[in-house]
This record gives sequence, C-alpha cells and structure tokens, in this order.
Amino acid sequence: MRRVLTSAAVAAALALAGPAGAQGRPDITAMSCAAAADLVSRSGAIVLTTGPITYARFVRDGGFCTVEKTTKPAYEQTRDLPRCFVGYLCVDPFSEGPGKP
Repeated sequence: MRRVLTSAAVAAALALAGPAGAQGRPDITAMSCAAAADLVSRSGAIVLTTGPITYARFVRDGGFCTVEKTTKPAYEQTRDLPRCFVGYLCVDPFSEGPGKP
C-alpha cells in the first residue's frame, strides 16, 4: 500500500529543510534525529538530501518497496547525532540484504 504526501506534509518537510527546501528535497543533516525519523514515518517514502551532492529514498516499511526488494535499516548523520536510525532503504536482497554491509 502506497501513501501520497499531503500538501501539509510537503509544506512541513520544506519548512524543516531550510535552504534545501528551495531545491525541493529536505536536508536530513539539518534536521534533528527525531524530526528526520518522524518525517520518514509520516511520509511513508521520501527522498532526502544526505550530503552536499548525495540523496537517498527512505521508507517507513517494506510496503513502500517494489516486490523484488527488501528493507535495510538506514542510519544517517543528522544535526544532533552522527548515526541516527531514520527508517529503511529498499535494497536487492541478493546484493544488499538486511545482514550485509
């Protein structure tokens, strides 16, 4: 089951993102750990900036991945923590399964 972002959720994400909001993608490094995890949880699936030239798609659970993918815990640097659990990444279970680096 997929969820669609409401305009309120998009507005909240852009407000949290600060300058990155103008680029259309919230910046996870500018958020607190709790805010980043909450944004992923509320959105279901969202693309976030993870560094100056990097980004990733984070999901709340496997329901937001295609059927051939599995989830892998995603830990990212946030404003207040160097290693914050923000949700999951959708990965190929044969090359990047949950137990692999």
